[in-house]
Amino acid sequence: MKRIGLIVASFGLAAGYLWSSGAALAASTNVAVAANFTEAAKEIAAAFKAKTGDEAVLSFGASGQFYTQIKQDAPFEILLSADDARPKKLVEEGLGVADSRFTYAVGKLVLWSKSADLVKGEETLAGSSFAKLAIANPTAAPYGATAIETLKALKLYDALQSKVVEGENISQAFQFVNTGNAELGFVALSQLAKVTSGSRWLVPQNLYSPILQDAVLLKKGAANEAATAFLAFIKGPEARAIIEKYGYAVDGKS
Repeated sequence: MKRIGLIVASFGLAAGYLWSSGAALAASTNVAVAANFTEAAKEIAAAFKAKTGDEAVLSFGASGQFYTQIKQDAPFEILLSADDARPKKLVEEGLGVADSRFTYAVGKLVLWSKSADLVKGEETLAGSSFAKLAIANPTAAPYGATAIETLKALKLYDALQSKVVEGENISQAFQFVNTGNAELGFVALSQLAKVTSGSRWLVPQNLYSPILQDAVLLKKGAANEAATAFLAFIKGPEARAIIEKYGYAVDGKS
């Protein structure tokens, strides 16, 4: 009986060890994600975890704010930016891994209102029959800079400048419109993927520079296999299908 008890106990210890080892195999990576990519990133991270067991821990905000935080030694290992300039600068400044940068999505700008009859095209902006136009902070958020670029291309910036209200990032700009604090606003097409109400105008891409959204592996994540695996997953067909589902193009530079 003592011998049987010893075998059972040993088996229990072995099972516990195997469980602990299995848990240890799961890893994680800290990812800074541009606010416009929030829903797509959540879905990609869930698919990544289901496939690998590893977790992408996501933080959302404006690309400019993330750039500043990374320069100040924030613990991010990957940046999914809303532009290509900041990832490039991080590589040049020695904070990003050389040759890790690639365009994961090409964004599209939309003028959107919750009112079904308000947005009809650029004539809505020219008519100026609204009190507030929401955009993201153009200094910190590329979609905000693109909104300003569009207004200037339409020669409407000076006339509408007093009506512009800035959100901290594109998510807050969307919320301004969604809550009625602004009658309309420039948002990312991806934010409207599940929105069927209201009115919208897909801004012609000849009115603004291409929104090339680049990813970069940061030096803090260079030795983390979960970080490199997540970036590889984003390049794969499963993630690309999700990205396209949210209205992005995926034919940017590689």
